[in-house]
Amino acid sequence: MRKLFRPFFIQHRFFYACIGVVVVFVVSFIIPNLFNIAKLILLILLTFTVLDVLIIFLVKKGIEARRILPDKLSNGDQNPIQLSVSNYYTFPVFATIIDEVPEQFQIRDLEIQRKLPASSTQDLQYELRPTERGEYVFGRLNIYIGSFLGLVAKRYIFEDDVMVPTYPSFLQLKKYEMLAISNNLHQYGVKKIRRLGHTMEFEQIKEYVRGDDLRTINWKATAKKNQLMVNQYQDEKSQPVYSVIDKGRVMKMPFDELSLLDHAINASLVMSNVILRKQDRAGLFTFSKKVEDVVVAQRRNSQMNMILEALYNVYTDFYESDFSRLYTEIKRNITHRSLILLYTNFETMDGLNRQLAYLKGIAKNHLLVVIFFKNTELKKLIEQPAETIQQVYDKVIAEKFDFEKRLIVNELKKYGIYSILTTPEDLTIDTINKYLEIKARGLL
Repeated sequence: MRKLFRPFFIQHRFFYACIGVVVVFVVSFIIPNLFNIAKLILLILLTFTVLDVLIIFLVKKGIEARRILPDKLSNGDQNPIQLSVSNYYTFPVFATIIDEVPEQFQIRDLEIQRKLPASSTQDLQYELRPTERGEYVFGRLNIYIGSFLGLVAKRYIFEDDVMVPTYPSFLQLKKYEMLAISNNLHQYGVKKIRRLGHTMEFEQIKEYVRGDDLRTINWKATAKKNQLMVNQYQDEKSQPVYSVIDKGRVMKMPFDELSLLDHAINASLVMSNVILRKQDRAGLFTFSKKVEDVVVAQRRNSQMNMILEALYNVYTDFYESDFSRLYTEIKRNITHRSLILLYTNFETMDGLNRQLAYLKGIAKNHLLVVIFFKNTELKKLIEQPAETIQQVYDKVIAEKFDFEKRLIVNELKKYGIYSILTTPEDLTIDTINKYLEIKARGLL
């Protein structure tokens, strides 16, 4: 009996009708002639309720639905979730769809209402934006079906406990991939860098055309061909580039619902793809109390999958980062001069000075780029007008911390260490810009 009534639900319209009947009965105490009318209305309500039950429940399988999920979700991006609902009733029905989304989203009011035409299939879609990596479990897909009477509803249950992993932002990866192949990265804000001189990576000898560098004329080939010939050079390839991600406590700060660590992970994924498209070797490792998640810099078909899996499995308790361990591991394991893209964060000069000796040690043998973040909340505080003494005090302190960020850039520059001071939202663009600048100037 309990199983029989489990899919049975009474809708709001039934209760509203019952309230109306009660009101008529109450008024009939004052106006006795209304008593018979109240009984007639009650009888009609019960008749329509029974009729509604028969209409909805006589069809054993009136609705079929399925949730179409992607293989994996992209962290920090809007991910489309598709629903396909088929109506096998011979009349239009009204559907209320409640999808049990993973608990990480904390969404308890996801409700979609649709009118489904008779014997038809409708495709629906909503979007979810995950803000942390890991496993996301979707629960049941509940659909409540009512007829045009709208007094009762029948619940259908589909799908149950489907797990989808959330990976670093591969949607950003796809956005930049084609642009990297076609050299059109400037469409998304990546600057065109003027090339200084040329590299020593010889490509071919070609006929001179107006605008070619006269210093590249090959006089021997010119004499043989009896026309001007020039040497053509290309960017040096197969240079090792490592993305090094600090996963210590300084990377726990949130921005746009993602931690700085997740912003760095998303940017590293895009950067690794751009590096490989530029024919260089991409590598990766993370560090906190120790160096982990190591992917040796290579240029092979499976390299991006290895980097993606390594970034997906980055976990941390946000301990204090040990830069001495980082220096030791780089000196021991990276024997060739490489480009090191270090994602970390420094809030004060004292924080930098504690680690400066290790950064200088790394920069002796490698080209080091320290990438750290502007505090956007401080920027907002500085731009707000101060009206009270307390607000003036807060604004002065905020300006002091903001000024220290710029001092950090100058301090690193004194020791030949390149730096990028950026906001989390511009992290990917600014990092690509710096990489292309280094390549164009032949600094590596």
